[in-house]
Amino acid sequence: MTTTAVPAIGADEIAAFRALHARLGDAVESAIRGKRDVVDLVLVSMFAGGHVLLEDVPGTGKTTLARAVAGALGGVSRRVQFTPDLLPSDVTGTSVYDPQTGEVRFRPGPVFANIVLADEINRAAAKTQSALLEVMEEHTVTVDGVAHAVPAPFLVVATQNPIDLDGTYRLPEAQLDRFMLRTSIGYPAVEHEIDVLRPGSGAGQVGAVPTVSNPHVVAEHGRRLAMLHVADPLLRYISDIGVASREDGRLRLGASTRGLRALVRCVQVYAASQGRHFVVPGDVQALAVPVLAHRLVLTREAQLAGTTTEEVLADVLAGVAVPRPAAR
Repeated sequence: MTTTAVPAIGADEIAAFRALHARLGDAVESAIRGKRDVVDLVLVSMFAGGHVLLEDVPGTGKTTLARAVAGALGGVSRRVQFTPDLLPSDVTGTSVYDPQTGEVRFRPGPVFANIVLADEINRAAAKTQSALLEVMEEHTVTVDGVAHAVPAPFLVVATQNPIDLDGTYRLPEAQLDRFMLRTSIGYPAVEHEIDVLRPGSGAGQVGAVPTVSNPHVVAEHGRRLAMLHVADPLLRYISDIGVASREDGRLRLGASTRGLRALVRCVQVYAASQGRHFVVPGDVQALAVPVLAHRLVLTREAQLAGTTTEEVLADVLAGVAVPRPAAR
């Protein structure tokens, strides 16, 4: 049995992707001012085939960011406002009887889109959260024994407010692990906030975000970037970070293998966005916190001491030996 070799990613492909990534970032930033680092993280997750959890207080632009990414990408976008009475079928879809034909047909839910905004995901009951998280992992919805595939690319941008916890259902650690990365937008710097406040500013005008790509192009770039070279010393470095997190006494749950695989996928895309066809240790260090911190679980003693998973991960990174370039 023979296998067809996958051609290596060339300099022209990397240059084309870097230009596309920059165009998408510029388009999204026309609505979200001064948050290019957050925009780039969302784009990294999209090209890596993962999903994003935006955890921030109200009014910082979480919904605007998700809608701006959808506008720049083109394709189909949907928004689901999660509430305690939302049912799984309201998200995934259900079978309905057509009295005219006498047939039972599947009516797709809002997850059948390229960009799905799951607004305030922690306000829905566990069974509804699970329905969304299942399709995030499998990229299919199974109803009456029939699997229905969602379109590609498929990006879920979920938001939750960490301050107002009344009437919310906390996401379990196993479900947090389904999100490729977690980040927050935060308040803008003074000069950018003044720009947002200025009458006539285009900030927040999602309808004015230009469409600069299409789902097919994004899906193809994502497929190719999964083949970007990651040297064995870098893979060992990522594995060592995972092992060190599992051995840290302040954590009762360290980084999972799924989390480390997500980190590899993200650094591949991040390296290409920087114009490189290879990964360097700095890429791992730049993405370790947004990709891994939400997957770690502190011990009760660490929680009472006020320790955060971000602090633990920073210590882990400081303690793991960084691979050095091979001598020539």
